[in-house]
Amino acid sequence: MQAHNFPFLETPSRIAIVTDAWDPQINGVVHTLKSTCAELRRQGHVVKLICATDLRSFGLPGFPDVRLALQPYDHVRGTLDSFSPDYIHLATEGPLGLAARRYCLRRQLAFTSSYHTRFPEYLRARCGLPKFIGYRWLRWFHRHSQAIMVPTQAIREQLIARGFSKVVLWGRGVDTEHFRPAHDNRHDRAIERPLHLYVGRVAVEKNIEQFLALDLPGSKWVIGDGPHREALEAKFPGVRFLGAKSHRDLPGYYNYADVFVFPSRTDTFGLVLVEAMACGVPIAAYPVAGPIDVVAHTRSGILDDDLAAACRAALTLDRAGVRAHALEFSWEAATRQFQEHLHPAGLLARHGSKPAWGKREARPALRAPDTP
Repeated sequence: MQAHNFPFLETPSRIAIVTDAWDPQINGVVHTLKSTCAELRRQGHVVKLICATDLRSFGLPGFPDVRLALQPYDHVRGTLDSFSPDYIHLATEGPLGLAARRYCLRRQLAFTSSYHTRFPEYLRARCGLPKFIGYRWLRWFHRHSQAIMVPTQAIREQLIARGFSKVVLWGRGVDTEHFRPAHDNRHDRAIERPLHLYVGRVAVEKNIEQFLALDLPGSKWVIGDGPHREALEAKFPGVRFLGAKSHRDLPGYYNYADVFVFPSRTDTFGLVLVEAMACGVPIAAYPVAGPIDVVAHTRSGILDDDLAAACRAALTLDRAGVRAHALEFSWEAATRQFQEHLHPAGLLARHGSKPAWGKREARPALRAPDTP
């Protein structure tokens, strides 16, 4: 799908972004939204972020830092009425995203949305829920979106194959001044080399156990927290679990590593891949959605169904070449893509078109799967 290319995108606009993912969460979705908001504001746009801060909320089981808003519709309605945005973007499919969707449908306002997380795969990994149920619900959520923004071509093709329409690319970037090589860290003789590093949420869907079980020389570090950490620490006492680290401190840890190992098969992008590459650290990953669109095989990393072989081969890559590939990712370019896909909120109402939905929209039926 091509960008809308509305001429008034070039002028300062009022952009509302609704998200269930925000501080104190530490993940790629939050970092993407923060970087995008910063770039939009740098360009002179007025951005209103609607998140769970200052709302009654509850912690997502297993993720106490993930707060989901309770009955947020009145807050969303009042905020959007007061802000009167030119564009409305629904970043997540949680309670706030649902409330904003309801608001737009009731007022016949156009909106765009984004798909950051493969919840159907996560739910199947955590509780055995069939994937078709999750995808059917996601199709319902995004059905009236004027553009569903996804981070990679592989994810775009997967959603289209599952019956989604208006799926467009919204890439990602990296701050290459913040994430940059610091060779002194690799001279620490107290570390058993080679050092294999993982950074990210410690949860079953991240497939970290597959990495930790590999018979590899040297040492393994895990940076991050999550519900699977305690079990993995008990099972792999020889691995160093360092907990979550701030955005400010991450470059130092990346630069200790000889290889960055990314065992996940369920990510849509993997911002940590670009951060590691920006520090010159080669990647070892599976050839799946996310890495296949981010990593340049044999240049910035090795993609192999044999993860141990990928780790060994990644050690031979030139770190300067790894860094050079990361320089191709910028938040300025990614935010330009985001802007090009926005759709004027009032366009449907101004043109007098009447959407096909009613005041009470039917929820998706949970019938037998139409896709695996």
